[in-house]
Amino acid sequence: MNQDEILQKAKTWLTVTFDQSTQKEIKDLIDNKPSELMDRFYKDLEFGTGGMRGTMGAGTNRINKYTLGKNTQGLSNYLLEHSKKDQPKVVIAYDCRNNSELFAKEVANVFSANGIYTYLFESLRPTPELSFAVRELNCDVGIVLTASHNPPEYNGYKVYYDDGGQIVPPQDKAIVDEINSLKFSDIKFNGNEDLIEIIGEKVDEKFIEASVKNSTFASTKGRENLKIVFTPLHGTSITIIPQALKQAGFSDVHIVEEQREPNGNFPTVKSPNPEEPEALKMATELANKIGADILIGTDPDCDRLGIAVRNNENELVLLNGNQTFCILVSFLMKKWHEEGKINGKQFIGSTIVTTDLVKKIADHYGVETKTGLTGFKWIAKMIRDVEGVEDFIGGGEESFGFMVGDFVRDKDAVSSTLLACEIAAEAKSKGSTLYDELMNLYVDHGLYKEHLISVVKKGMEGAKEINQMMVNMRQNPLLEIDGEKVKTLNDYQKSTSKNFIKGTQSNIDLPKSDVLIYETENGTRIAARPSGTEPKIKFYFSVNTEVKNREEIASAEKRLDEKIKRIIKELSL
Repeated sequence: MNQDEILQKAKTWLTVTFDQSTQKEIKDLIDNKPSELMDRFYKDLEFGTGGMRGTMGAGTNRINKYTLGKNTQGLSNYLLEHSKKDQPKVVIAYDCRNNSELFAKEVANVFSANGIYTYLFESLRPTPELSFAVRELNCDVGIVLTASHNPPEYNGYKVYYDDGGQIVPPQDKAIVDEINSLKFSDIKFNGNEDLIEIIGEKVDEKFIEASVKNSTFASTKGRENLKIVFTPLHGTSITIIPQALKQAGFSDVHIVEEQREPNGNFPTVKSPNPEEPEALKMATELANKIGADILIGTDPDCDRLGIAVRNNENELVLLNGNQTFCILVSFLMKKWHEEGKINGKQFIGSTIVTTDLVKKIADHYGVETKTGLTGFKWIAKMIRDVEGVEDFIGGGEESFGFMVGDFVRDKDAVSSTLLACEIAAEAKSKGSTLYDELMNLYVDHGLYKEHLISVVKKGMEGAKEINQMMVNMRQNPLLEIDGEKVKTLNDYQKSTSKNFIKGTQSNIDLPKSDVLIYETENGTRIAARPSGTEPKIKFYFSVNTEVKNREEIASAEKRLDEKIKRIIKELSL
């Protein structure tokens, strides 16, 4: 769009369809802030890998009453046409962010104004509980207002289908088409209170019960001896995790008091992202003060978690998402094996940018690894596609998310927290640690080292730059990485896999996605993927080597780190 087209688009927000405060905000942008006006209207927010997410404010490229209302109106129209129920049902949750409660009520009003029965949580709740509630309450759809681990100025809108998983093809396209066919004046904002039911404690109890059942095992000992430090980072997990830990038998739990209260401004951290060590600084200080065995922090909507454990020098180290995934899924498969539940009809779910170590571990137990695109909606789809035929053990990805069983169909920091503590307790009762368990996996299956670089490119120009970076990599493919010949290039946008060694090409049987993955003859991998929820492009690096014993790990890890640094320099990143 050119500047004149954007200006005309913005002026439509000065009509009676929009309230006075919105009109005032837009007029100020037109008169005084032309560059910001461009950014707010040059595109419409779209559903990405994690739903619709963006900064709050007036405009089509912002999260506000009207962009959320239009999505909800389109979704309402879709449900009224496609629901198998006489009266469709939805359930809505929201997190700790500024305006989340207000937005949740607006969304409930639109659904109820369209004659759809609406369950609304009484106060903030974890995202995984919303996924659970969809099936527990037999709903057609679930909505959660959240921006996950994004900065305070963000909010978002995730849509879950009747299986508790986020929407996927063909429903997603049909819903988006319905949304795009609407005008803002089509939104019905006048809610029907008779169709809105407030829910809370009863669903909480069932969710906690299911979480404990799926994440703990009768054979585990010593839960009461595990010293845990937990921080919700001002988010929703405070409503569920302490109670779930207590119910599971973990009694020595210490909460970071300064971060206990939910707060959308996240006053004690720069970013409420448990992937970042700085976000867990207060928790680390407390853990060192009291000599904790394990530290766990969750993001604002409680779907991601960061775990720190003690290494051989008794220092707390933050595990990355790949390491956590490997530890958790290995333990689950071990328990399934001990209980005689593995018979060739089980699988785990992973993604195209997640470590290959998980597949090595699964192969050891005779369990299939299904690999999908980035985002847990694809793992949920794996479960749905084979429901009743194959058993889902667990799934995860590199971005600090994990699923335990299929009772929640999205990444879930509640059950993952319980499972991590279960593993740590069992290890401690045997004189080991969770860190030791990871080292044992490296010796048994190979040492894998991953690294992620995110290049931020904000605004309209940034989006063009990211697109051009992907174009350049497609037009000028790498043929060598750190002296290793590139074996394959998988282009998920073109659905092609090129083998440069054999000179052949095959098709990729996955939905199209803007991702490129290079792999060398030695198993070195580089993936490039524009983020679906943030203004950035991500580069994933994976290298590996065999180690014969634990004494070799430190030196081997150093060599792999140096290798990754050479590759990054080679790519000028």
